[in-house]
Amino acid sequence: MKTNYEFLEYTAEAVVVGAGHAGCEAALALARTGIKTALLTLNLDSIGFMPCNPSIGGTAKGHLVREIDALGGEMGIVADKTALQIRMLNVGKGAAVQSLRAQSDKNAYHREMKRVLENTENLRIIQAEVSEILQENGKCTGVKTTYGGIISCKAVILCTGVYLNGETITGHVVEKSGPNGFAPANHLTESLISLGFNVRRFKTGTPARVDSRTIDYSKCEIQNGDTDIYPFSFMHDTPPENKMPCYLTYTNLETHGIIMDNLDRSPLYDGTIQSTGPRYCPSIETKVVRFKDKERHQIFIEPEGADTLEMYVQGMSTSMPHDVQRAMYASVAGLEHADIMRYGYAIEYDCIDTLDVLPTLEFKKVEGVYTAGQINGTSGYEEAAAQGLMAGLNASLKLRGLPPFVLRRDEAYIGVLIDDLVTKGTDEPYRMMTSRAEHRICLRQDNADFRLTEKGMEVGLVTNERKERYLKRKAKFEELLTSLQTRVPQKEATEFLSAYGYGATNGSVSYADMLKRSVPLKDIMARFNVFSEYSKDVLETAEISVKYEGYLKQGVELIEKAKRLENKLLPADIDYNDIKGLRLEAQEKLNRIRPFNLGQAGRISGVNPADVSVLMVWLAQRNEK
Repeated sequence: MKTNYEFLEYTAEAVVVGAGHAGCEAALALARTGIKTALLTLNLDSIGFMPCNPSIGGTAKGHLVREIDALGGEMGIVADKTALQIRMLNVGKGAAVQSLRAQSDKNAYHREMKRVLENTENLRIIQAEVSEILQENGKCTGVKTTYGGIISCKAVILCTGVYLNGETITGHVVEKSGPNGFAPANHLTESLISLGFNVRRFKTGTPARVDSRTIDYSKCEIQNGDTDIYPFSFMHDTPPENKMPCYLTYTNLETHGIIMDNLDRSPLYDGTIQSTGPRYCPSIETKVVRFKDKERHQIFIEPEGADTLEMYVQGMSTSMPHDVQRAMYASVAGLEHADIMRYGYAIEYDCIDTLDVLPTLEFKKVEGVYTAGQINGTSGYEEAAAQGLMAGLNASLKLRGLPPFVLRRDEAYIGVLIDDLVTKGTDEPYRMMTSRAEHRICLRQDNADFRLTEKGMEVGLVTNERKERYLKRKAKFEELLTSLQTRVPQKEATEFLSAYGYGATNGSVSYADMLKRSVPLKDIMARFNVFSEYSKDVLETAEISVKYEGYLKQGVELIEKAKRLENKLLPADIDYNDIKGLRLEAQEKLNRIRPFNLGQAGRISGVNPADVSVLMVWLAQRNEK
């Protein structure tokens, strides 16, 4: 309950509300760049908590983690330190879509991130619930807690996760609750609405956790980790040790029958849940209904930690009543006698419309108020962390009187993520995917540091140690590229390449030419006894750079073409209603979103190429005047 009593509890330069993955990165970005920061959380035990699957990375998400790390963030470092298993996904596909994924130790990750935060200069952590954002004349002045404490500041980053008016739903039981039984934040939404935020309701969910001792693993396929890969963090030389396996099993027609027979008791289908759920991580009920022709769905059984018997049943997220959950889990091979330790549930929560947010993640209507993570309508720890890092950095830069930091779509997956949110918006929980990145051949996870670490230096987040490691890796990479131009005599080259279906060569052949003929670098190394002094990550980046040289060149040309529109800046004070030739829908969307440049304007839903042409003519005429 809110109180009318007020007192000045603390004076900071910036306040971060929420200590999930967005809040942790935002607070660290601020404090590490010299900003006196207060991090407020409902519960210290929920810092860096993983209420859903305790994993980091995955398709496209692994790219985000490597980018966060390249900029000087913390997620990759903690993920490496607390991983139970690490794998490279999509190894049979092209380099652009290969992604790291680690199964994390949930409790160890929380403890390590909490330790990092507690030992960071310029950062104070406070357990409290924020009830109000304070502002004067359109500028943030502080926050107020439910107990009347005032923390004055000039910037606030809202990283509230799924806690805003959180309600968990299982069957017909609806409870005011955050994830995993943590208390919800019941008072802040009212303040956000009064500031001018457009608030809506989204939904996510989680499966049951079962007792490891009661699973019949003989009926499941074992999924071991990889060893010959690189880690998430560029600060680490070797991947984490694989300590525990995961397992694969499947639903079946019996499982599907149990679900279909009980749809009238599902909150998703009886009207209890009205909010929008995630398209790309649906509940098992939704999958069975949507894909009626499928006889089975993959289910991964994954450890929650080294210090617990709880196993996460990935792929069977559900809000069915407990008795239905017991029946459908017991129908899955290997889970026939599994004891459920925690039942699955859905959770509904408040979030905002990101069309009201600038590319810096600052709210358009109140200066100094930033949003990051699931409050912005995204799903996933990695998406949240990326936004938290960028919101924290931009708040820090503004407080230091420096220009903002906005990544373009051709520079990073982080740029794609934020541009999608603030330009297109989202009507459902947004998830990062490789298909969203039009320049993904240039935005691989192996070259994240080459793309971003120097930018991290410029904004002041990269440490001297990271800078030295980056410069060393860059020098070794360039040295290897030169060495790959070394030529092998014709006779020796012909003999070697014949094993790969090639005829006699016309003269000597360089190692680079062999790579372009799809000869693996490891085979070249073994045959000619070369390059053993280089680390695996340097070898991989060099091999990809040479092998895909033609595609990369085309990618750079497309990027340069796109930059021409990105470089045509639109004045902030345009009244688009005054521009003749713009359609009414385009005028409405442009006035609301206020794009920075023509490139962003062209990506707005409802703005077509003809509207962009009108803007180009208008801009040229204005510049002439």
